[in-house]
Amino acid sequence: MTQQAMKKKNNVQAKPILKWAGGKTQMLGNLLPKVPASYNRYIEPFIGGGAMFFALNPDHAIISDSNPELINVYRQVADDVDTVIDCLQKYENTQEMFYHVRNLEWQNLTKPEAAARTIYLNKTCFNGLYRVNKKGKFNVPFGKYKAPNFCDADALHTASEILKRAVIVCGDYLSVLHEYAKAGDFIFLDPPYLPVSEYADFKRYTKEQFYEEDHVELANEVLRLQELGCHVILTNSNHSLVHELYKPFNIEVIQTKRYISCSGNNRRGEDVIVTVTPRKKTMLRPVSEPLPEQVLKYPATRFMGSKSKLLSEIWSVAAQFSFDTAVDLFAGSGIVGYMFKAQGKAVISNDYMAMSAVFAKAMIENNGITLSMEEAERLLVQYKESDHFVADTFQGLYYTDEENDRIDTLRMNIASIKDPYKHAIAMTALIRACTKKRPRGIFTYTGDRYNDGRMDLKKSLEQQFLEAVQAVNKAVFDNGRTNKAKHGDAMELKAGTPDLVYIDPPYYSPLSDNEYVRRYHFVEGLARDWKGVEIQQNTLTKKFKSYPTPFSTRRGATDAFDQLFKKFKDSILIVSYSSNSLPAQEEMVAIMAKYKKQVEVIPIDYMYSFGNQNNAKTSRNRVQEYLFVGF
Repeated sequence: MTQQAMKKKNNVQAKPILKWAGGKTQMLGNLLPKVPASYNRYIEPFIGGGAMFFALNPDHAIISDSNPELINVYRQVADDVDTVIDCLQKYENTQEMFYHVRNLEWQNLTKPEAAARTIYLNKTCFNGLYRVNKKGKFNVPFGKYKAPNFCDADALHTASEILKRAVIVCGDYLSVLHEYAKAGDFIFLDPPYLPVSEYADFKRYTKEQFYEEDHVELANEVLRLQELGCHVILTNSNHSLVHELYKPFNIEVIQTKRYISCSGNNRRGEDVIVTVTPRKKTMLRPVSEPLPEQVLKYPATRFMGSKSKLLSEIWSVAAQFSFDTAVDLFAGSGIVGYMFKAQGKAVISNDYMAMSAVFAKAMIENNGITLSMEEAERLLVQYKESDHFVADTFQGLYYTDEENDRIDTLRMNIASIKDPYKHAIAMTALIRACTKKRPRGIFTYTGDRYNDGRMDLKKSLEQQFLEAVQAVNKAVFDNGRTNKAKHGDAMELKAGTPDLVYIDPPYYSPLSDNEYVRRYHFVEGLARDWKGVEIQQNTLTKKFKSYPTPFSTRRGATDAFDQLFKKFKDSILIVSYSSNSLPAQEEMVAIMAKYKKQVEVIPIDYMYSFGNQNNAKTSRNRVQEYLFVGF
């Protein structure tokens, strides 16, 4: 509805029925011109005195506050205004009656009586404040006004007509917004102001405080509302944190009066009005295209979280953009970085796992070097005395004694290879051979109780190694670009400003763990030659301590995403994340929206066959994989 239509509607001119410290009556001249010309519903979750609500007189509204006493006033004026007026008419503007009424417990009164008590005290107390002590007792003194109009029947009847059209909710602002806010709604937010002070107690007549972390949470919610498609206007003090939190939006500073200061010199202040318009949607329309045949040459892995089955979907999203350089930040199996290479992009592949970096060195950074089969066969021959590290450390755990000796021979011969790409090919082949010879391909258990009779388990380690060399050699190709394999922390990666960054981090879920090292510690040890790791000799599997990662906790994952999005804010972002992981979808969108003008979420039906689900046979392994796209 237009502002002109709102003014004409029913010829109702309403005003707040309560005095309110921090009320917005004086700011209406600045606020009303910013109201969208049309919107679906009006939502105000910090209703207070409701100056904006009454001025707009909306047809459809949701108003709320966390204070049940305030909400009771609005509900009773809406539903039983005549009884409220009758109760108010019994009161007198005397000090004796004021303190008698102040001492009453509003919860022990009928609801209309409680509403009348609130209005009476609000109109007759000092300066119209409504302040409570730590016990929740109203403690503002008598105002000594000559003729306060605490029973304005006409104003109450007018307000009642407007309140009847509103849904009136007592609740936390976040829960209210998550339940009611929809695309096209207009939301007015007037939270307790910064800095956190006694004024915050005055502003909401409630014992609850609103701390700086609450303002950060509110700012994230505003980003979510924008992404949802809502119009938002927010008010606050002219505080540095407000400018920092809302810097993506239009911020206007205006001069205001402070009516609650005891000093006349302090009764002027500066407020800000933050205006947020719905984010324009471009609606990415991914179209599946056949991938280059080269992609099919990448050796298949059973690596936990590998995106080999989602390559078409990932590329169909990435192909919507024009980009020349790409970073695969958490490379894992390396298949996504390899796919980008096959599409002719200059690729940086990074992972904190040494084995992943080895894969990338062999098949992404490497543009032409192969390991001949003669060279590979010579690696199987023992030329010098073995150090027997694997044979002694892991005896009887994963492989036979003969296989352990063969692994020691291979790792020692591979260590002597000088060419970095041949070294990477040979180590990739050894890791692949060890994984394929291991039931389920993981090292979280000992013995072979999961032996299902697969052909891979029947082949000798030597045969697996030589076949792996052949497979890796076939995967080597030159895309005419300079590609790099990096081994390190994603937060510390120096990659300049790539055009596109693909992020597929460990998924945090309270239902499962995301410890890659625990599953692959043996082959990760091979890649590192167990240097710089501490084997936990007391454990049955002889694993070593996992690398520290922020993605092992919910808060850590949230902070890590924020840091990564900030680090690569000038790049196109594509993030893979599961629907059963945290942060949840809405929070991820809000975090990304802090740094990207446009954020879209593309859901993909997916089923995990093993890995980060507690039981692959349960319905929990049927999830949606989300692609969060920021640009």
